Amino acid sequence: MFVPVVDSNNRPLMPTTPSRARRWIKSGKATPFFKKGVFCVRLNVEPSNRNYQPIAIGIDPGSKREGFTVKSRSHTYLNVQTHSVDWVKDHVEVRRNMRRARRFRKTPCRQNRGLRLVNFPKLPPSTKARWQWKLRICKWLVSIFPVTVFVVEDIKAKTWKNGRKWNVMFSPLEVGKQWFYSELRQLANLETRTGNNTYDERQTLGLKKSKNKLSNTFNAHCVDSWVLANSFIGGHIRPDNTMLIEVIPLEFHRRQLHRLQHQAGHIRPRYGGTLSAGFKRGSVVKHSKYGFCYVGGWQESPTKKDSKRKTISLHSLRTGKRLCQNALPTDCKFLSYNLWRIAG
Repeated sequence: MFVPVVDSNNRPLMPTTPSRARRWIKSGKATPFFKKGVFCVRLNVEPSNRNYQPIAIGIDPGSKREGFTVKSRSHTYLNVQTHSVDWVKDHVEVRRNMRRARRFRKTPCRQNRGLRLVNFPKLPPSTKARWQWKLRICKWLVSIFPVTVFVVEDIKAKTWKNGRKWNVMFSPLEVGKQWFYSELRQLANLETRTGNNTYDERQTLGLKKSKNKLSNTFNAHCVDSWVLANSFIGGHIRPDNTMLIEVIPLEFHRRQLHRLQHQAGHIRPRYGGTLSAGFKRGSVVKHSKYGFCYVGGWQESPTKKDSKRKTISLHSLRTGKRLCQNALPTDCKFLSYNLWRIAG
């Protein structure tokens, strides 16, 4: 295991060993901090040198799970397996159904607009959210490692059907992929490999990929991301670090006018939002009883005596399980904003 290092201006340097990081912290040369769940150190003095080794990030995209590996020629620094963002399509459908239902009721509503994007390339919200999630992970890794190149397994959409060839730009997958590549080129160099290249390289090294794609093991997805990084950067014939962290994005319910189904008395209460009694949802806080956790939703006190008091729900950082629903905001100390949780 290695510890990412940044200078006093938060510019990434070459990672160091845990023992050296402890000596730096003890002597006051460095300050420890967490960057989205990864332990890092920030140098308080000018580094002895700024020599960099080429570092590659291998990316294995997937529909449910994805693998990321940060590797140099000498060491494998980090393996990350992420869960894909797969709920946007359902949220958009609920929003559309609610809007259509309002048009049948005797309530004020805007007129239906015409199709304004007929001559413009459009990326569906679900596809855009998936590729934005990959880009967010890449930006996180670039902020703590001096990345030289991204090596991505190039996925291709099916461009023919029933013997007829279709335009590849009709596929949201192709459009989203090209957008993702253009954003990656602004961060570092970009190299692509086909699925056949990854398979051949994995067979040459004698590595096997697990058939259980949803397992949180190195052989599920990170083995391919490691092979992709090693194919460009070289240095190993066997993975030297198979430990990984599992990153799970937090699902936020955006602000809606009201719930889809009304309650007794035809009352439609508020629903959704990204703020909970002054805290941004997903924020990491420290509670006097539950310790480190993150903020979920909020509700008003059910008693008439404290009708204006708001309580928030707290969730476990490891499992995402709700710990309580009646935590007082005054008992929580804000630590940092958060968009995902680290499962292991």
